[in-house]
Amino acid sequence: MECRLGCAACCIVISISSPIPGMPNGKPAGVRCIQLSDHNTCKLFGSSERPAVCSSLKPSMDMCGSLDAEAFQILTDLEQATTP
Repeated sequence: MECRLGCAACCIVISISSPIPGMPNGKPAGVRCIQLSDHNTCKLFGSSERPAVCSSLKPSMDMCGSLDAEAFQILTDLEQATTP
């Protein structure tokens, strides 16, 4: 499966604990990544500055569903399930 262009659910919904250029303390859940363009594409895609956690995310039906809204809901549910 390929990422849906402009979805950006993983760049908004999930928390990232590792530093991101412009976000040295990582990214809290529900906060738009500073490296997300106005067109919802990653400004760091293909760059060595892109965090390993971001590069390791692989789109799948279990994570992304069929629609962008479904991806946001799935990832929100997963984020809430892993937050103490």
